[in-house]
Amino acid sequence: MKRDERQQAIMDRLVESGAVNLDDLAQRFSVSKMTIHRDLDELESDGLLRKIRGGATIEAGTRFESDFRFREMQGGEAKRCIAQAALDLVEPGMTVMINDGSTAAILGRGLLEKRPLTVITNNAAIIDALRDETGLTLIALGGVFSPKFNAFFGKVTEDALAGLRADIAFISTPAMAGTEVFHQEETVMRSKRAMMKSGAQTCLLVNHARFGHTALHKLADLTEFNSLITDQAPPPEVQAQLQEIKLPVIYR
Repeated sequence: MKRDERQQAIMDRLVESGAVNLDDLAQRFSVSKMTIHRDLDELESDGLLRKIRGGATIEAGTRFESDFRFREMQGGEAKRCIAQAALDLVEPGMTVMINDGSTAAILGRGLLEKRPLTVITNNAAIIDALRDETGLTLIALGGVFSPKFNAFFGKVTEDALAGLRADIAFISTPAMAGTEVFHQEETVMRSKRAMMKSGAQTCLLVNHARFGHTALHKLADLTEFNSLITDQAPPPEVQAQLQEIKLPVIYR
């Protein structure tokens, strides 16, 4: 098996299970552990995985979020539940702002059923899905394109957002702990903050699996959001914290 084929097979395994073991990979592909180490090093340098003791993972860490291409293949049912609950907050005629992310991408495609709308986004998957549709005014935010996040970021993005306003802004996060929300990347965090300032209402989208996790950069306090949407009932300790700050929680 060629190196590229082996590395693609490693990524396929990671998408299926979230983590891989060094010894198992060496045995599976009949190569040395050093060869697998080099494969993992290359994939990590491309931002596709995070090496851990004895293997690798695509699960988020304090400084790592996996590539959009792999995130969009994971947790499909949870993402659909979150997206459908978010759609219930959208009414025809609204201006809707949506950030980067694979859950946000599903929500963006679902906006077709709520036409007419104005949609503001830096999410390339949403731009691609909506650009040829009628009944929508699509405002595509420019900036520096990030293949890893499949979205646009930076000063151009933030300056554009400063001049725009939306009825509701949907903000997704890979990490929430206590009453704080986090993200691994500073540039991504800044664009989310800019969207929060531009929305008359702000709604946080978070997979239940991300409760109790932190990341390098604090994005916001939960008190800065008008509502939180997740895919299942939060655990009791999280519910207690949300009730204390009187943040409405929506789940299906």
